Amino acid sequence: MAQADTLTKPQTGEFSLFERLEQLEHENVFFGYDKDTGLKAIIGIHNTVLGPALGGTRVWNYTSEKAALTDVLRLSRGMSYKSSISGINLGGGKAVIINDNPYEPKTEAFWRSYGKFVESLNGKYITAEDVGTSTTIMETVNLETDHVVGLPEYMGGSGDPSPFTAYGTYLGMKAACKKAYGTDSLEGKKVLIQGVGHVGVYLAEHLKEENAVILVSDINEDRIAALAKDIKVTAVDVNKVYDEPMDIYAPCALGATLNNDTLSRLQCQVVAGAANNQLANEEEHGKMCIDKNIIYAPDFLINAGGVINCYFEIEGYHEDRVKAGVEKIYDRTIEVIETAEKENITTNSAALALAERRIEQIAKLNAKL
Repeated sequence: MAQADTLTKPQTGEFSLFERLEQLEHENVFFGYDKDTGLKAIIGIHNTVLGPALGGTRVWNYTSEKAALTDVLRLSRGMSYKSSISGINLGGGKAVIINDNPYEPKTEAFWRSYGKFVESLNGKYITAEDVGTSTTIMETVNLETDHVVGLPEYMGGSGDPSPFTAYGTYLGMKAACKKAYGTDSLEGKKVLIQGVGHVGVYLAEHLKEENAVILVSDINEDRIAALAKDIKVTAVDVNKVYDEPMDIYAPCALGATLNNDTLSRLQCQVVAGAANNQLANEEEHGKMCIDKNIIYAPDFLINAGGVINCYFEIEGYHEDRVKAGVEKIYDRTIEVIETAEKENITTNSAALALAERRIEQIAKLNAKL
């Protein structure tokens, strides 16, 4: 499997798709385009050793096609490790849709066109909701393909996976606090949630139950206002997040918020959030966390509740079964942190090694058949 630092290895010259695929060890990248509906979609398949690739569909107004491609490669790679470390039999995939007109509603034809694109891969990729999509959208996609999960409950699906993503993140946060403070109680702990979309809101509810001090930041002030109606929160300006004293930083929006600038300013003992690809550079910024005595709970480890939920929608859904699977995140987080301390490596490297080991072992087993 790819080494941790290949994800952010400096690039020279022009962007090379195949060089990037080789570095990250992707199996396939598929491009979907429909002139009539305006669909511009990319599906990245990272690894299918453990099973078909599963990952959500993200809709975003990317600055360039290169940025969209980079995002789908990073996200699909993360999904491979997320499923592997969670002990479920799924590979890693992701889809991004380039949203050139974010204020223009997408039509039924648009989403059915996307469904046809997913169907054309013959089950190699299973989609679900992500940023910019919903269970309702997945219902429309499902008109053209059965390779979709996260469907509404009235269709026999598991519904919105966000509650389980938040629950796993919460458990990972508690485990990290156990190592940082000697107790996993969050009472009185000052937690800053960056991004209060679906997952951030559910995470705030868990923190409320533990009487944590909840700080929130979001580019959408309406989200904060809506949350504040039910939960006591303190809003933090988006430009002052990394200068705010806190015990726990919980990034729950987009990735790469842990970088040279932010880590030099960040004042906390624990980082545990639901955002993907939080480390701008896995090795460099993982080590910076160590230097600052910050315990980093690897994102693909603790935000895996959603994919665990989707997996059991395929296997035979039962909420208690999903909850039991998600609750294993606590012990895995303890294991990863203790392994990192013992081997003097970053927690991200320890989690990657655990995920890669399972993929390699199953690959060898499959080769014998």
